[in-house]
Amino acid sequence: MKQHSLSIALLAGLTLSAASFSAQADFIGVQVGGGAWKHDPSGDLRYKSGSSSVSADLDDDLHMTTETEGYAYIVIEHPVPLLPNVRLMSTKLENSGSGLLSQSIVFNNVTYTASENVASTLNLNQIDLTLYWELLDNVVSLDFGLNFKNLDGEAKLVGDTTGSTSGSFSATIPMLYLMAGVSPMEGLFIGAEGSVVKYSGSTISDFTAKVSYTTSFLLGVEGGYRRQVYTLDDLDGSYADMQFSGPFLGAYLKF
Repeated sequence: MKQHSLSIALLAGLTLSAASFSAQADFIGVQVGGGAWKHDPSGDLRYKSGSSSVSADLDDDLHMTTETEGYAYIVIEHPVPLLPNVRLMSTKLENSGSGLLSQSIVFNNVTYTASENVASTLNLNQIDLTLYWELLDNVVSLDFGLNFKNLDGEAKLVGDTTGSTSGSFSATIPMLYLMAGVSPMEGLFIGAEGSVVKYSGSTISDFTAKVSYTTSFLLGVEGGYRRQVYTLDDLDGSYADMQFSGPFLGAYLKF
């Protein structure tokens, strides 16, 4: 999507600016990284359909498969107590599938009958702007703040006999953010972080558990497990109970 491409360009620009600024101000900490997330979809969804309509199951109906896609981020930390630290992260989340429907479903007021062959795509590309404060930053780390998640969602179904229909939504959602971790030895970090919000019957959460190691050459590696849950109740006409989870692996530079 265009928004995801723009976010990568923005991250690159911020990286160059932050690195330049960091060279002039030693008290500014900058981390730039990225990697790949292997996410497995599960759950169901429907779009602009009546409450009695059957939701499409991501596995049994839409036959969506596990995908491996990229993420990129930049973190800027400083010693000013009242001002938040900043992390900007872009995550690509796109899944697709093709196969026979196990049941009749209604999507965007279009009915697809059981046993019809349907090709589908589901995109939930996102940009997270996290503003956080450090409560502890030693052997034990503890951060809290707010995460503003911009979701750019789109789903499209193409049936062999029914034809195609699609639905989309875009929303920026404020979420509570918390991170906790430990550093048992220099360079090694083990921790978990999460963002969550619940409002008007909808719940969105994004949790990560990871291990990272920073070498003496500024280069670091990270790996772990990420899980996102979307329980949507009429978010721009979208209803869903979906999960995307799996391992990730990445690298970063820490100035």
